[in-house]
Amino acid sequence: MTGPCFLHIRVTEFCRIAVLGPGVLGGSVALALRERHPNRSVVLWGRNSARVDEIRSSGWPHVTDILEEAVTDADLVILAVPVECLEDLGRRILTVGLRKGVCVTDVGSVKAWPHQSLGQLMDSEGICFIGSHPMAGSERTGFGAADADLFLGASCILTNEHQQPEESVTQLAKFWEDLGATTTVMNAEEHDRLVGRISHLPHVLSTVCALTALERVEDGRFSGQGLRDTSRVAAGDPAMWAEILLQNRSQILDPIREAASTLSQMAEDLRKQDRAAILKALAEGQIRRRALDRKE
Repeated sequence: MTGPCFLHIRVTEFCRIAVLGPGVLGGSVALALRERHPNRSVVLWGRNSARVDEIRSSGWPHVTDILEEAVTDADLVILAVPVECLEDLGRRILTVGLRKGVCVTDVGSVKAWPHQSLGQLMDSEGICFIGSHPMAGSERTGFGAADADLFLGASCILTNEHQQPEESVTQLAKFWEDLGATTTVMNAEEHDRLVGRISHLPHVLSTVCALTALERVEDGRFSGQGLRDTSRVAAGDPAMWAEILLQNRSQILDPIREAASTLSQMAEDLRKQDRAAILKALAEGQIRRRALDRKE
């Protein structure tokens, strides 16, 4: 189900947006809004006052470490914080107060747990919660890595486990589309299954590549672009990725085992010098990778 399914519904814009967490994703939302929709009000919140001062000094004046100042009168509250922080931050924004009719969303790459924790909490208080996962990011961290063009052409998956009205889903879909993304709606379990294979598994394999290929780190000075491309995402924040993998472990265990089996089979084919089997695996991998290029 995608945003265009709801085009018969009148959609209004979110005029005041609070982004809680000024990292790569949160910062990119703020920069994209400033560039593409300067008529909308957007404020960033960060819990670290020194970091907030740095962001303000970099030229973004609308940033605060006072939570109430950020969320008061907001039409949309975006929680751009690690998954393990969502429920606690949700309780805090409920304590300081949210306006009637506000929409709360997150940008995490796992969805079942946020709906069971933060989503249930918001639903119990009559607050609209819809999950968001913009499939965009960077191995870099912090506001300095934010990019106003980060969402251009990116997919953004919405999850509506608490059965919010179609008008609310459409409004949130339009928000992401206004930043350049394409939106799709699916349930949380299907989302977690999907990203377990197309996002979380690649991070694991990238880490395995870095650990194995760079057993002797000094060998890296001879590497070409292939190693750099394959291991790039392994440079991401280890603490954040450990939490993601643990939260989505039920959906990623089988893909990891399948990848291990494929590697074991290739090792066996090499041992037996089975050229046909090796060629078949390489050719099938090439076909699937080229199909990915055709979708870009």
